[in-house]
Amino acid sequence: MQPIRTFNVSPSLPTILEPLRKLAYNLHWDWNVDTKDLFRRLDRDLWDSSNQNPVLMLGTISQERLQEMAEDEGFIAQMNRAAQQLDDYLKNRAWYRKQRGTEQQECYAYFSMEFGLVKALPIYSGGLGVLAGDHLKSASDLGLPLVGVGLLYQEGYFSQYLNADGWQQERYPLNDFYNMPLHPERNPDGSELRIEVDYPGRKVYARIWRVQVGTVPLYLMDTNIAPNSPYDQDITDQLYGGDKTLRMHQEIMLGIGGVKMLKALGLTVTAYHMNEGHAAFMALERIRMLMEEYHLSFVEAEQVVVSSSMFTTHTPVPAGFDLFEPDMVMHYLSHYAKIFGLSQNEFLGLGRENTGDLSAPLNMAILAIKMSSFVNGVAALHGVVSRPMFQGLWPGLPQEEVPITSITNGVHARSCVAKSTQELYDRYLGPDWEMTRKDDRLWDRMSSIPDEELWRNHERCRSELVVFAREWLQKTLRERGAAQTEIEHAREALNPKVLTIGFARRFATYKRATLFLRDVDRIMRIMRDQNRPVQFVIAGKAHPMDIPGKELIRDIVHFIREHETMSSMVFLPNYDINVARMMVSGCDVWLNTPRRPREASGTSGMKASMNGLPNLSILDGWWDEADYVRTGWPIGHGEFYEDTKYQDEVEANALYDLMEKEVVPLFYNRDADGIPRGWTAKMKDSIRLNCPFFNTARMVKDYARRAYFPVSDRFFTMTSDNCAPAKELSHWKKQVLAKWKDIKIEAVDISQDKEVKVNQSISVKSRINLMGLTPADVQVELYQGSVDANGDIVGGVPVVMEYLGEDANNASLYTADITYTSSGLQGLSLRVLPKHDNLSSPYEAGVILWAH
Repeated sequence: MQPIRTFNVSPSLPTILEPLRKLAYNLHWDWNVDTKDLFRRLDRDLWDSSNQNPVLMLGTISQERLQEMAEDEGFIAQMNRAAQQLDDYLKNRAWYRKQRGTEQQECYAYFSMEFGLVKALPIYSGGLGVLAGDHLKSASDLGLPLVGVGLLYQEGYFSQYLNADGWQQERYPLNDFYNMPLHPERNPDGSELRIEVDYPGRKVYARIWRVQVGTVPLYLMDTNIAPNSPYDQDITDQLYGGDKTLRMHQEIMLGIGGVKMLKALGLTVTAYHMNEGHAAFMALERIRMLMEEYHLSFVEAEQVVVSSSMFTTHTPVPAGFDLFEPDMVMHYLSHYAKIFGLSQNEFLGLGRENTGDLSAPLNMAILAIKMSSFVNGVAALHGVVSRPMFQGLWPGLPQEEVPITSITNGVHARSCVAKSTQELYDRYLGPDWEMTRKDDRLWDRMSSIPDEELWRNHERCRSELVVFAREWLQKTLRERGAAQTEIEHAREALNPKVLTIGFARRFATYKRATLFLRDVDRIMRIMRDQNRPVQFVIAGKAHPMDIPGKELIRDIVHFIREHETMSSMVFLPNYDINVARMMVSGCDVWLNTPRRPREASGTSGMKASMNGLPNLSILDGWWDEADYVRTGWPIGHGEFYEDTKYQDEVEANALYDLMEKEVVPLFYNRDADGIPRGWTAKMKDSIRLNCPFFNTARMVKDYARRAYFPVSDRFFTMTSDNCAPAKELSHWKKQVLAKWKDIKIEAVDISQDKEVKVNQSISVKSRINLMGLTPADVQVELYQGSVDANGDIVGGVPVVMEYLGEDANNASLYTADITYTSSGLQGLSLRVLPKHDNLSSPYEAGVILWAH
């Protein structure tokens, strides 16, 4: 029976408890332990059963309990303290103002397919989403004028459970938006704010919800409304569910709908950030709107979009990017091609590396790159891996100069460090440790933390993990209908005194979750050593369509059963933010065994290190640039293998050797007071060396200084004077590209022959016919460096040549002096690049001319 009218019923609170409502609806409570303790104090059982959702708590708690707490002076004092902390937090975010002032009204829009913020908002699947959530939290901490843009999923990502055989099954519980920390955005008349997006033959409508993340609003689109058809209502049904067609629908809504939503909210965005390629269609709608608003041509509007957009890739392999076949793209988006005045192949070429390959699909990552002026990977090694993947977009450019940089990921410290550990740091390091740079002397205070106190605190965290794991296992076994004997065994799982190794992540095959089980006899000996036992806590989900990933989970479950190791190895189903936080604080070692270089970054190991856990990991992602000797143990030395079976054998044996010879002895080597002094020293190094760098406070500052600020500045430049600079730059590019192939490097005169001494000055002169371009249009560079066995210059360094004027034949003359600082076979070349004050880089135009 359909209702004739609906009501949104909000919790009824005693007047004195009204501050609870404001606290519940701002996710600042997630990283403010006092506020979280406040809600836990209100009703501990309800806090857990509500998935740590304070909004749902306030809507279901008994009026008697509320009245009781309204008369509890201690509770009222704690609530008022928490409310004051929130008010102070919202007012005192000063880093951005100190960097940029308040003269220009900036707004940075961060588009992401998923956001992992709190357990109560299950609209994330894993690391990408949690990284996005931490990005918003640190943007709030720093006071950045940033807004998040995403989709609000009715079912979100799946809940995992295991059947009796250990095979992963999926449930999709419905999210009750009205009992979650969400605000529906409304028009001035009180009606729901909605947008409409064009799909083939119809319009699809979405309403807008806001999640308040400190000072940062996250706006989410929801299509589960009338008058949408049942299919269109399901566009925002599941995260990463459905087929290619549904993915196309979702990415249109995220990118195109997201731009429409920002306009409907009245926001003037000055920098657009695509977190992965899912949102790349945003560029199409932005171009259309600019053409309409400023009466620009396609190339003029495209220039504004390129100058004010940025793209972060998290994918280390080409197969990881979304590809859409030409017919599908044109079915859904051909109206943009008509508006732009582009042929089908010109339009599809916006997302192709080789625009001449007319059968190639549209690659969302390539579309995002072509529409951005700043592109980055998420770790130093990932930047190295990404540059050759996309080198074809810049023909003739040396691989090391491909304009894809890297900003190493981080994690939000206050969200992942255990409460007791935070209190320990607050006491000895001061209250601002999570925002402090790695070169600050504050980190020298780590040595002042008594080993005994650090160790006892960690033992407490391990004991809490063991209790949690036992309860979690019993709960999931009862839900599955397991035998009572199995539930009884779960009550005795794990030992709070034993070395505990944690492994938790997405169960993709390249992460090799079962590598540590490769030699059964050896791992059993390690685990069952009477004097120095080892135990494992494992968690993670496989994508519903990833059968090999599900088989890895089943293999682990079967191993536990067949070898009767539940007392020393457990798999915790339904991995989520809360399970992760318990594990990264309660384990002793964090294990990661990806197949290098498939781990773009990885962030769980960062969370573990912030809690003092050493990492035991393959040198991949972030771990490759960490101090992996003092803060853990590297498995291997960054080797690459052609034979993956041989690689697994070598690296599994290296893992066992490390466990037997270094990890286990260091953990169990105790002094007379029962303290493992060597282990606590490694814990302190893990905190001191990793915490200040691998955190989102540093990461978001890097994004601000290197990307948001210059990208936003380019937006203001490009749109000033009715977009006159964008018009001028786009027409300049057209002129330069038309004449580029005609430029002739007529002569390169070098003062020395082949024999040159170290630090000897070499004078180089060149004569170039610019064929109608001016010297101001180009930058002429010498390119010098060592020559490898293939005869190529490697690690080349450009040296800008000085323009001297023209000769009698109107050729442009250039000169420069160079030296070589090392001996051996060295090389020299000359190149010409476009030059314009408003280019984001000399490579933006995508052309380069080399001397031959």
